[in-house]
Amino acid sequence: MTAAREGAGRSGLAIIGGGKIGEALLSGLIRRAGTEGVVVCERSPERAAEVSARHGVPVLGLAEAAARSRVLLLAVKPQDIGTLLELLAGEVDPGHLVVSVAAGVPTSTIEAALPEGVPVVRVMPNTPALVDEGMSVLSAGAHADEAHLDEAEALLAAVGRVRRVPEAQQDAVTALSGSGPAYFFYLVEAMIDAGILLGLPRALAADLIVQTALGSAVMLRDSGEHPVQLREAVTSPGGTTIAAIRELERHGVRAALIAAIEAAHARSLELGRAARDH
Repeated sequence: MTAAREGAGRSGLAIIGGGKIGEALLSGLIRRAGTEGVVVCERSPERAAEVSARHGVPVLGLAEAAARSRVLLLAVKPQDIGTLLELLAGEVDPGHLVVSVAAGVPTSTIEAALPEGVPVVRVMPNTPALVDEGMSVLSAGAHADEAHLDEAEALLAAVGRVRRVPEAQQDAVTALSGSGPAYFFYLVEAMIDAGILLGLPRALAADLIVQTALGSAVMLRDSGEHPVQLREAVTSPGGTTIAAIRELERHGVRAALIAAIEAAHARSLELGRAARDH
């Protein structure tokens, strides 16, 4: 039977996993395209009811969702991917497109658990998809062609920017942009605390820093200038900014950030090995 015939009668998208990233993608997608053809699978009845009520999408069992939907977006934690694939193996065929956002899990691990020929695309999104400013990076598995990549890219483009990379780069992507929002939130939290220490009300300190972060990000994106150039434009000789930069360097903030991202990369590789050995 051909993949086209196997996929006959199926359309739309099933998001399998109603956690943070699954809901982030769901909310952005339905803002852009509506709820038609979108279903959710979630093993927790309480969470399933919450997601369904909030977004107006039906919640189905795995078998029914796979029977109805052509694209299956696996949005579960890496630790849970083995169990999900065992349940999914009897429900999919090459007429499906499986898109996985499980951090660290290689396409080869997913392909090995599913019937031969099922196309798999690995994606690393991030949570700003909630506000349509996500960064999603995708890679093709052994059976995914350009048309599959185009389809996955169109899906993720609804919630932000999309890039394609060789799969060997995905663990670095996970460490950099997948976990990246947490690094920025951490820095913003510290800067707000500094404002409070200096006597500003918390709400004012938060407003100052959030708008500064937003404006700085837009400058980075739109100016075409290197971060060093933008930083130097703020750093007057003998001024307040250079005094602050000196302290950041003295405390090793740059080295700490690099070490943190290296640790995230190592953990992504570790999660991939654990999923493969499941």
